[in-house]
Amino acid sequence: MVKRRNQTNRKKRSRKGFCEKRPKPRKINASTVYETCTEQLSPFGGLLPLIKFIDLVGFREIFHFAYRPPSRDPKLGHYPMMMGILMLLFIGFNRIWHFVYVRLDAMLCGFFKLNRLPAATTFWRYVDSLGINQANSLLKVSGILRERVWQLCDLRYARIRVNIDTTVKTVYGQVQGARKGNNPKHRGKQGLRPLLAFIEETHEYLVGKLRKGTTVSAKEAAAVIAEIKNHLPGCVQEVLIRADGEFLCWQSVHAAMEAGFDFIIANRGCKPVFDADSWQRPFKRKQIEYNSCIYQAGGWGCACRFVAMRIAKEQKRASNLPQQCMLFEDDNYTYRIFCTCLAGPAHQVIAEYDKRADVENLVGEAKREGLDMLPSAKFKNNYAFFQIVMLAYNIWRYMKMIAQHSMSDDHAQTGGAGLKGIMTNTVRIARLKLLFIAAKVVSAGNRDKVKYSIHDSRTPAMLYFLNFLDKARSVPKPWHEAGIWTPRFAVQ
Repeated sequence: MVKRRNQTNRKKRSRKGFCEKRPKPRKINASTVYETCTEQLSPFGGLLPLIKFIDLVGFREIFHFAYRPPSRDPKLGHYPMMMGILMLLFIGFNRIWHFVYVRLDAMLCGFFKLNRLPAATTFWRYVDSLGINQANSLLKVSGILRERVWQLCDLRYARIRVNIDTTVKTVYGQVQGARKGNNPKHRGKQGLRPLLAFIEETHEYLVGKLRKGTTVSAKEAAAVIAEIKNHLPGCVQEVLIRADGEFLCWQSVHAAMEAGFDFIIANRGCKPVFDADSWQRPFKRKQIEYNSCIYQAGGWGCACRFVAMRIAKEQKRASNLPQQCMLFEDDNYTYRIFCTCLAGPAHQVIAEYDKRADVENLVGEAKREGLDMLPSAKFKNNYAFFQIVMLAYNIWRYMKMIAQHSMSDDHAQTGGAGLKGIMTNTVRIARLKLLFIAAKVVSAGNRDKVKYSIHDSRTPAMLYFLNFLDKARSVPKPWHEAGIWTPRFAVQ
């Protein structure tokens, strides 16, 4: 039997760079000649997409509309000073004195139209003038920016899940607001206790604040839940709040009911009574039982639903020693109890709460982006710097969202293949793809240009992304037209 087969059926390898001009091998040894050049070089070539993104969303317009400047008026202006700090955090330097490393960077100096950036002390004096008013206004800036990015990316979430959590920032020295509290890694040391809320669908920061290092009070928990509604995009109609036991109190439950939010909050101090005959086992192969009841805790305005799961403890039995029986039946189980307004089986409600676990990764990433490097001993300065860090964190999220949205184009398979899956990457990995790309700033024909190497495998994706941003900047913006959903914030 003769088999006829196409001899050219081998799969083609995907090229990761330009192949028109293959580079010759370089010979670098101890006797290699070295010299200087007159062109301006920058290791942060990815700042050009950031500059285009700022122009695309109209960040200057948003800033001047929502920002409440401090009494101190810097020479450069409030917008350049804030943008300098945001770009420093965007690059990955999270201390003010790190400006000494980027004062002569070609991309940064070109953006500010300066030969060199001001000294680090200039930016430090500006941070020292910030306070709580500036922090609250930056939250509004972030809310307007969120709406515009959602419209650019065609996101229309009618229902979102908001995960609320707290973390501990250990401090050393005399810092205002530092207290001794729950600090598992550094027991007995003083710290601050920031509060953060993230949107599950986009992993972006929603609301939060820097707090003194004590447990969240009922009044603070209720205030944070009530504040969520003021920062949601106009398309959002339903919100599910998921929080740990630190937020369980009547004030927070009542605030969620008043705002019309659904909620699942872990139990901290309530002791609901469950019917002993109502325990169910939906998964026959798992030794886990579920139950629910309606219970009104002391001091609460109304009764709420509590769901519970219990897991049998492993009993260690010795062959020769007698076993002591447990005094109560509850001693044989480990319980998890939650307060919720959701209907449905208890195991589905608890499974919905367990999806909140990813918020720990987001909190850890935010701490590495700058929350662990608070610059001052004054609480008001740290309070404002907290919101600056989270705004820079959101800008990275928005850059990744727009890069992922650009992949929906038909031509993304050729040029933008390097951006595939960037939404699932951490900020640290995204910097390697979109920021740390060498660039050369040259002048030709009385016009400055940014050039990237054709031998870098990331250059095709970078050029594709820049081309996508240019096309988006040339068309009418969604917020200037009558869209599907009305924006909550109207910038004048």
